[in-house]
Amino acid sequence: MTNAFYFKINLNKFGEMRLQAEREKKTFLTAVICFAVGFVIILAAWFYIDNKAQERVNSRREFLSETQKQLESFQTSADYLSSDDLDRLAETFTNRIFWAKKMIALGNEIDDKLAVRKFSFANGVLTLNGITEVDVNVKELDLIQSFINRLKENPEINNDFPRIKSGQITRQIVKDTAILEFVIECYSKEASTGRRQQQ
Repeated sequence: MTNAFYFKINLNKFGEMRLQAEREKKTFLTAVICFAVGFVIILAAWFYIDNKAQERVNSRREFLSETQKQLESFQTSADYLSSDDLDRLAETFTNRIFWAKKMIALGNEIDDKLAVRKFSFANGVLTLNGITEVDVNVKELDLIQSFINRLKENPEINNDFPRIKSGQITRQIVKDTAILEFVIECYSKEASTGRRQQQ
């Protein structure tokens, strides 16, 4: 028996090398194209974000500029303020009525025998509309006058309303109950001054 020696020769090696080179070239081109597309997308996104940020900055600058212009228009020099302007400004701060304190003071002066059902303020006059139940043991007019006296003595009320007087009083029957409706007028300093000048 003889030993046979075999060997294999690849005659197509050049073809395989060419196919391998083409595959590598294709892979490289695909990578380059993907990189280029990704770079373009990133660049476009960056330009878009930068453009939006620039628009926002410009909008804020315009808003700041408008605000500064408004502030400058509101700031007035003492050269442009007349003595009448200063008097009106002083009068505005001097003649302010602090209603919260007035309502607390008014509530403190109302007793359980009468009630203030509504009030209004117009032309410097605070008008209180109240009711009290008619009782044979109580003199309602004295009760109303006592309420007026308490209002006159309360410094929180009389400092803005120096003149307080009784108004219309009417008797009515509501649901089988006799009540007395009364009106109290509180005149502010301006209203009192104007009333005296008219007289």
